[in-house]
Amino acid sequence: MDGRARVLAGEEIVTLEAGDVASVPPLTPHAFAAAPGCTADLLIIVAPGIQRFEYFRLLDRLRKGEATLEELLASQDLYDNHFLNSPAWTRDRQAS
Repeated sequence: MDGRARVLAGEEIVTLEAGDVASVPPLTPHAFAAAPGCTADLLIIVAPGIQRFEYFRLLDRLRKGEATLEELLASQDLYDNHFLNSPAWTRDRQAS
């Protein structure tokens, strides 16, 4: 919606500018983050999906130091959000 974001879909990484849209096919590993040196406001639509409001609240608590990585990892099945290793994403994040 605003700013710049990097998005991983499978092994492809793209930069989204304000107003851009990305769609990730079902069961495709994906990730997103603000582009280096930028902020990003995103609208995320998960369809069909489960309630993930508490997942994003947990992420915010983790960011603030009010939750632990162990809590986040323990929530993977509950929020159907499973962390995978992506060499492409790791290289992209390290380059920034």
